[in-house]
This record gives sequence, structure tokens and C-alpha cells, in this order.
Amino acid sequence: MRLNRVSFTLILLFTSLTANSHNPERLVISEIERGQLTFENDQIAAEYNAALKRQRIRRLNAMTWIKKVYIFIKAGFEHIIPQGIDHILFVLGLFFSTLKFRSLILQVSAFTLAHSITLALAALGFVKLQLSVVEPLIFLSVVWVAFENCLFKQTTKWRPLIVFIFGLLHGLGFAALLSQYGLPKDNFISLLLAFNVGVEIGQLTVLLVAFILIRLIFRKYKSNNQLKIPASILIGIFGLYWFIESLI
Repeated sequence: MRLNRVSFTLILLFTSLTANSHNPERLVISEIERGQLTFENDQIAAEYNAALKRQRIRRLNAMTWIKKVYIFIKAGFEHIIPQGIDHILFVLGLFFSTLKFRSLILQVSAFTLAHSITLALAALGFVKLQLSVVEPLIFLSVVWVAFENCLFKQTTKWRPLIVFIFGLLHGLGFAALLSQYGLPKDNFISLLLAFNVGVEIGQLTVLLVAFILIRLIFRKYKSNNQLKIPASILIGIFGLYWFIESLI
């Protein structure tokens, strides 16, 4: 018996739907190949992202502890280099504020302590703030550090406190990324620490590279005062641009 065109179309449609129902990965892959996934509303998007997070946690649970620690250290490092350009500029703002080792270490330590606190609190669910609120404030912290560098010749005595406050904001930014990964309950503390270690390695790498480059390129300068103002202005311009862009 010959099928008419309408019947044939219906059969093809049913076959396609059946195939996709048995193989949802094929549907997702085809959507990705066509472009970014779009959803009917925010609830469906949230459910999809939650499903991806559960899948990541299941995969993590199947790995050895060493492998999981490595993954989270790598994730923390990559959140600074190359993905965290805002955090990199903030750290460079601290670097150009002084060449006195003690002052720099004090600022970096305050920053590290602060973002470690909020990262832990956010990961434990005690603190929650929308990224749309945190991100502009992080950009403002970059602008403020650059502004202070241009305004004061010497690092002010309240600078570590200001850096600590800004560090609390940056910790919430780190937590936003970490929440996307998902932390298995069995290794919660160790993987949280591993992520933070990766962040610290990234920060120290930025400082080390900056120090080496400045010493190699500008060896004739005994202080960074000649570099402090132009470098800080450039950092501030980037921070201000991102701040304005985040509000649009």
C-alpha cells in the first residue's frame, strides 16, 4: 500500500521524536551545533544547568581523590590565569602600589584571607549574592585600587583593610564559579581547599611574572614610581570600562 505525503511526514516526525527521546544527547549535540542553547524561560534554564551540575558531581564521585584534587587546583588556577583578567588587574594594582616587600605581602595576605573566608561561607551556603551584583563591585575594586595608586605617593596605613574588604567581594566571585562545578559532599573541605590553592598559585604567578618583567625591562629604575601612575591609569580605565559595561 502506498502512503500519501501527509502520512509519510507524520511517520518521519514520529521517528525523529522517538529517536531523540531515547538519545537526549543527540538532541543537545544538534542544538549546540546550531548555536548556543536557548530555553523557553529561566526555570527551564535553571533545571538544565542543575542537571549538568548533578552529572558533573557523579563523574567526580567516580574519580580518585588525587584526580579530584588536581582538577580543582587546576580550576582555581585557570580562574586567575587566563580567565580572571579582573582579578589579575586587581593583583597588579597591589603590585604597582609599592615595591616594598613587606607592604606587598601584607596586602596580598589580607586579600587572600578575605576571599578565602567568603569563598568558604558561600560554598557552605551561609552567604549568597547574585553575580550580577558582585561583578560590578569587583570591577569597582579594580578602579579604586588604581585611583589610590595615583592619589597617594606612599601606601596608606588603611590600604590592607580596604584590600581585605575588596577581597570579600572577590571571594564571592570565586564562589560563583565554584558553584557551577559542584562540590561532592564526601570531599567538600579538601576540594574547597584545592580550589583555593589553585587561586593562590595563580595570584603568586601573576606577581612573580610582573616582578621579573619589570626588573628585566626597567632595570634602570630603582623604584616603580615612574611606572606606578601610567600602569595604574591603564588598570583603572579597564576596570571602569567593565564596570559601565556590566551595568548596561
